Amino acid sequence: MTSVLIAALALILMGVAYQQGVSRSRALSGASRLHSRPQYHGAFLALWATVPLLLVLLIWVVTSGMIQDWYIARQLPADILPGTTDYASAASRLRNIASGFGVAGEVAAWETEAGEGLARFMTILRLSIVALGALVGIACLLVMRARLSPRLRARNHVETVIKTVLIFCSVVAILTTIGIVLSLVTETIRFFTYVSPVDFFVGPVWNPGYSTTSNEASGSYGMLPLLVGTIMISAIAMLVALPVGLMSAIWLTQYASPRLRNVIKPVIEVLAGIPTIVYGFFALVTVGPALAGFGEMIGLDINATSALTAGIVMGIMIIPFISSLSDDIIRQVPRAMRDGSLGLGATKSETIRMVIVPAALPGIVGAILLAVSRAIGETMIVVLAAGNAPILRFDPTEPVSTFTVTIVTALTGDADFASPQSLVAFALGLTLFVITLMLNIGALAIVRKYREQYE
Repeated sequence: MTSVLIAALALILMGVAYQQGVSRSRALSGASRLHSRPQYHGAFLALWATVPLLLVLLIWVVTSGMIQDWYIARQLPADILPGTTDYASAASRLRNIASGFGVAGEVAAWETEAGEGLARFMTILRLSIVALGALVGIACLLVMRARLSPRLRARNHVETVIKTVLIFCSVVAILTTIGIVLSLVTETIRFFTYVSPVDFFVGPVWNPGYSTTSNEASGSYGMLPLLVGTIMISAIAMLVALPVGLMSAIWLTQYASPRLRNVIKPVIEVLAGIPTIVYGFFALVTVGPALAGFGEMIGLDINATSALTAGIVMGIMIIPFISSLSDDIIRQVPRAMRDGSLGLGATKSETIRMVIVPAALPGIVGAILLAVSRAIGETMIVVLAAGNAPILRFDPTEPVSTFTVTIVTALTGDADFASPQSLVAFALGLTLFVITLMLNIGALAIVRKYREQYE
């Protein structure tokens, strides 16, 4: 509640400070030439009014728990020693009483009194923090408003803050990526202390032994069945999505009328908004039985839950990724290139095949890469439609399993998180990361080749 109140107060102060800065700047512009536009003066004043308030919020978030623990420690009886199980249980009961939640068992009189006292203390503390934040924000607003002058370099200050925020966001993104990679690598190394890397990477059998009482590696941890299943389903999905998505993008940009394009493109993009669980259910109850029935008609044994079922439905799901992105990229090809090709005597189809598509190929490759990554990382469709059978087979009409489904299976259940039965999920995740990285490297090579050709 305190965070919400301070955030709302910050928004109000930001709006008031911005208007005050703009109006003050316009009043000063009549006497002298301004270094910065009034909008920068408003932004400068808004920053000075809200940043100190947000710092108060940050201090509250960091210290509120410690202050609450300090108060609880003063309310507990002397016979309950810190660091014991009774101490943690009593502190939890007081927090629940103060929050209005029910507690198990009979509530002692001292617990009721201490819980009510904790509730009053935290209420007073929250109101004090909000009041302090308001006073700090208003004080900074008034002080900095008085310092506004025509020669104030407000634009420089605002741009410095914006640059700092952008750098901070970039650093957070980079550190997040590094943290994910390091966590995968460290846990994978722990897993390889139980299972040989050779057995993991080239083993043809996936049959891990799950145990709730032992951390020893039992069973087989060969990932080849999962790798083949992942590649098979992704390949089927791309065989469905790539021609349909790319051809629809070419038709929408080169042949369809603007009115027809404005109707069809949103319809295609609706597919991207359907939850994957719906696709999985659709594959399970509609596409799978339909494929099985079709197989009976032509004399083939097609399982309702198979790689073929999951791949087809996944391909339908990722059509918008290729179609919509390729549509936007093809439309960005300079019109002069198309007109020049037509002026030299090439037909429309030849222009599309030899000029437009090669010029747009770097962007199309990016769209395809995004679709492939989406297919490799899909879980729900595979869970419901592929059969979850981690067996090494190359027949798309049979049930298979993938990396993502196995990761979910490994991280759910009663197995110890430090056991090889759970650590294998990190090894599979790192393998997926390496596969995606290799796809990115290949895509960058293709993009660089055609970019040099058309720049």
